Amino acid sequence: MYNLLKGKKGIIFGALDEKSIAWKVAERAHEEGAEFVLTNAPIALRMGQLSELAEKTGAQIIPADATSVEDLTNLVEKAMEILGGKLDFVLHSIGMSVNVRKGKAYTDPKYDFTTKGWDVSAVSFHKTMNVLYNKNAMNEWGSIVALTYMAAQRVFPDYNDMADNKAYLESIARSFGYFFGRDHKVRVNTISQSPTPTTAGQGVKGFDGFISYAEKMSPLGNATALECADYTITLFSDLTKKVTLQNLFHDGGFSNMGVSDKVMEHFIEE
Repeated sequence: MYNLLKGKKGIIFGALDEKSIAWKVAERAHEEGAEFVLTNAPIALRMGQLSELAEKTGAQIIPADATSVEDLTNLVEKAMEILGGKLDFVLHSIGMSVNVRKGKAYTDPKYDFTTKGWDVSAVSFHKTMNVLYNKNAMNEWGSIVALTYMAAQRVFPDYNDMADNKAYLESIARSFGYFFGRDHKVRVNTISQSPTPTTAGQGVKGFDGFISYAEKMSPLGNATALECADYTITLFSDLTKKVTLQNLFHDGGFSNMGVSDKVMEHFIEE
């Protein structure tokens, strides 16, 4: 441990179970000396094991629907009250596609489902930053990070409308990040993570095969949830004070690959 977050305070969205990247981030933030509150939607709190993480890290849980500005306002106000001041970091680790869950094809979605997934996965990030910005809830040189995926830039057919949600999320990070940086010296970034076997990720059709493909394509192999947590901690720390408006690929090199020897082996006839 390096005490990278000693004395820092924050909010971590989206931890569900020990497979969650947000869960790993909370564990690492605690190890690095941070204090924080944990939050998730009420339904997710019933499904997951967040109380176990809260006990382990000494954190309090504040339920909040991230699509509700009222809930987010209550969350931010209570977090500052519990933690005794402004925040230094926020992790947005939320994503959901009703179309994927219901097996609706990208070419024939139910648009009410599309709107719901977009609100949960992307607009919630804007709403969160709206509350943080207007309440002046972040300390100078604070850090806000959202988790994304490369389907925002490239076609992955079974990722469905989550690809559109992630593209929108990344745009929000850049646009709101400009105002947050200009007015409050707060940095905003997204981490584009390798496909990771989280509870949410495994809901995508063909996910196991996809992880195997990405592993063979990436010169360093896929990044794990714990490795993503480590990277997130560096972005929360003072070591990255001038990194903002970036979409940072954390994927073992996958994002710059055209093809690899291991993948080509499957197509070369003996």
